[in-house]
Amino acid sequence: MNDSIIGLDAWQPCATLMQRRPQIFGSDGKQTVQLKTKSLLLLTLLAPLIAVCALLIKWQDGGAAFYRRRVVGPDGEFDAFKLRTMCPDADAVLQQSPSLRSEFELNSKVRKDPRITALGACLRKLSLDECPQLWNVLRGEMSLVGPRMITLAELKRYGEAGWIFRATKPGLTGFWQVQGRQEIPFEQRVQMDLFYVQNWSLGLDCKILLRTPLVVVRGVGAY
Repeated sequence: MNDSIIGLDAWQPCATLMQRRPQIFGSDGKQTVQLKTKSLLLLTLLAPLIAVCALLIKWQDGGAAFYRRRVVGPDGEFDAFKLRTMCPDADAVLQQSPSLRSEFELNSKVRKDPRITALGACLRKLSLDECPQLWNVLRGEMSLVGPRMITLAELKRYGEAGWIFRATKPGLTGFWQVQGRQEIPFEQRVQMDLFYVQNWSLGLDCKILLRTPLVVVRGVGAY
């Protein structure tokens, strides 16, 4: 990772897993980073843009403008909101294509995914599809910075580390997202999330937040 933040290109996979509740969970410092008032301000400022994007999505195919993904957090499952970037029958298309399904099961993503609409590709490149998750931050279900959100079905891929991700709020942005986004293989993304949780600090969160806009503008690994 040549353009790594804060010199963490030398990060290493965690040799051992923590046996206690992550420091990041319930920390006063973490509550500060969540900055719900700033999330409210961001959501207010972005509301017109979100509304325009939602209208364009509705106009392109008549389908729902928003997509809800059922994910896990410290308080159980909840619906994470996103602007819809795929065709209305995306799940059916995935099930009907063995090659797509195989790639998705391996990486939790599909490169050159045919289900993504032209508008959806633009939204993903600029990460605008993630903006509605500010509502999840306001509700206390997510954090501005944290591990990747995962579904209950995906937990089995995390093995013994699964409980750590269930005890930590998923983030709108995160450690591996500012290192290379989807260009990073799935297993390495998991290790980077573990590194983040086990080495969390307020300073690390602030630096990730500062770097996120630069990564979004560059559009690296967005698909």
